Amino acid sequence: MLPLRVSASKFKLVCISLIVSCTAAFAQGGGQLKWAPNGDAYLKNESSTIVSYTAKDNQRTVLVPSEKLTPQGSNRPLPIRDFSTNADQSKWLLYTNTKKVWRYDTRGDYWVYDSKSGALKQLGASLPASSLMFAKLSPDGTKAAYVSQSNVYVEDLATNAITPLTKDGTRRFINGTFDWVYEEEFGCRDGFRWSPDSKSIAFWQIDATKTRDFLMINNTDSIYSFTIPVEYPKAGENPSACRIGIVNIASTQINWLQVPGDQQQNYIPRMEWIPGTNNIILQQLNRKQNNSKLYVCDATNGNANQIYEESDSAWIDVKSRWDNDQIAGWDFIEKGNAFVWVSEKDGWRHVYRVGIDGKKEKLLTPGNYDVINVLNIDEANKSLYVLASPDNATQQYLYRVNMTNGKAERISPADQAGTHNYQISPNGKYARHTFSNHYFVPTAEIISLPNHLSLNNKNISADLKKAAEKGTGAEFFQVTTEDGVTLDGWMNKPANFDESKQYPVVFYVYGEPASCTVTDVYGSTMNFLYGGDMAKDGYITISLDNRGTPAPKGRAWRKSIYRNQGIINARDQAMATKKIMEWKFVDKDRIAVWGWSGGGSMTLNLLFQYPEIYKTGISIAAVGNLLTYDNIYQERYMGLPQETKADYVKGSPITYAKNLKGNLLYIHGTGDDNVHYANAEMLVNELIKYGKIFQFMPYPNRTHSISEGQGTSQHLSKLYTTYLREHVPGGPKK
Repeated sequence: MLPLRVSASKFKLVCISLIVSCTAAFAQGGGQLKWAPNGDAYLKNESSTIVSYTAKDNQRTVLVPSEKLTPQGSNRPLPIRDFSTNADQSKWLLYTNTKKVWRYDTRGDYWVYDSKSGALKQLGASLPASSLMFAKLSPDGTKAAYVSQSNVYVEDLATNAITPLTKDGTRRFINGTFDWVYEEEFGCRDGFRWSPDSKSIAFWQIDATKTRDFLMINNTDSIYSFTIPVEYPKAGENPSACRIGIVNIASTQINWLQVPGDQQQNYIPRMEWIPGTNNIILQQLNRKQNNSKLYVCDATNGNANQIYEESDSAWIDVKSRWDNDQIAGWDFIEKGNAFVWVSEKDGWRHVYRVGIDGKKEKLLTPGNYDVINVLNIDEANKSLYVLASPDNATQQYLYRVNMTNGKAERISPADQAGTHNYQISPNGKYARHTFSNHYFVPTAEIISLPNHLSLNNKNISADLKKAAEKGTGAEFFQVTTEDGVTLDGWMNKPANFDESKQYPVVFYVYGEPASCTVTDVYGSTMNFLYGGDMAKDGYITISLDNRGTPAPKGRAWRKSIYRNQGIINARDQAMATKKIMEWKFVDKDRIAVWGWSGGGSMTLNLLFQYPEIYKTGISIAAVGNLLTYDNIYQERYMGLPQETKADYVKGSPITYAKNLKGNLLYIHGTGDDNVHYANAEMLVNELIKYGKIFQFMPYPNRTHSISEGQGTSQHLSKLYTTYLREHVPGGPKK
């Protein structure tokens, strides 16, 4: 279930950073710094000119001038959305004319520029415009492969001959990419991989033909309404069947991997070629997502050999949670004879070395702390670079771990308290370092490693000291509930605050396993929806992270929410609020709460389950009934409804709608493909049944972000602000 924070159009905000490397020759995902394959320089697109900057001394070199990227017959260069290059930088893959697929611009046009011949050619020229997805150059640089309209194609770069490798793709029978729920909940989008010898391609095939469509209704774009189908497996519905095919480029024959187990009752969220071999390694999760098996498969005959297995009494996270939010790639070491793997089996999220045969496992990061993110494996120096924060779960720092003895050394500067992100070069010598905290705007620099020396004359420490002198604004604090649970929180006090007076409190909530709200990063303590200055208008604003959020506080903290969604997280929020209401400057009669998506659900649960505490709530795009949400997310945290339906009912806001006593503003987009508008109508019916008076605002054809259409964002902000001011007036009690 998606959080929305900072921007109403930005979705998957988690407590980890996104790192993108340019070592794989595919173009998609832009916006991040791209390291050159050798790691000594980084690459940038500057107005359709591709340039290189050396990390050591910032020397600029034009690699591909814009005139080389101007198609024949055009007087303008291609507007590059993203790009990549192969190992010797002889070929450049360019991504342009992009279109959105659900949440991301993953369809578009691809071009290849050959720096040796000077040729610029469009891939898939005979296919529909903006229909190509995830184009990648073959390792030998002679071909490119891509997906178009659910089929995988290969194109010879010399002759431009296009060969379809699959022909049976449809909207619901998908080759080389994924259905809605795999993308949303596993982070799977790019669904094929070139073999190391460039002779084969491994690809996912998703059979969603038995998945029921959810029909969204468009009532405004024509005189007669029409439906928009989305293949969407609700909790309790069978997943799409999934299998891995190996297609021979020369013959186009497909060999299917013989992975044990029911294809419809197991997921395959990860799959990669083992370097220098004709073998595939993949991860299989059972439907409950509490058992993970790793298989090594022979691509020639399809035989699958299980090498590793792990179980958890709750659930097992996939790679995207702990490795740069990326599902692609496998962290191989020792020339492919071993890999690093992350597990919570000892109570903390730790990194292990595992042999390619599944044996000789070694814990690389011992200690009572969580690894937040794996950034780089520097085998030459036997070092592992990870993000962690053993002493403060709201912050994030770079550590270098000795892979021999497990000793962890903090690399991030001691005088820079807050959140650090790094994009480390492939050779481990340099990084783009970005730092911010709740009062310091994000600032980037290029540094050398491991000494963390700035290479472009930035002095973040000095600038941070000046910013601190101006005042920090928000305060971070902890509160311990009557259950003995200690929650992290942040608080903004009103301007001209007088602790002898009492002020209203507006709580911002999320509380789901997908994201944290209490992070010491710039923007995290701001209200992006309020049309004004909440401090000047006399509001205290607070956010708290309850048990079940993905904070680096150990497995028990995160997984206590299992089969307790809507119960334990709501109780933590309510009991912490009770303690806060004891503060003498808090007006306990003016307690408001709001949230979006999972935060909207939390808002409803707090209003309905604890009406004596929360007097006003604004709920946006909420799941009102847990049984309406998708199976991968909901079954991961709540089990199968066939076995645990009582827990679903107990955790659903709709169960408690009859308890509403305060003020409720309920908002939903009718075109929400994520949290369906049906949630709104179900809840509205329940509130009507019990005679509850509330305010309801549907936004026609708006998605989960409620951002589409002229004037929408401004209207939503005005609606939110007006309602809050009317029902929870700001300022001290008079």
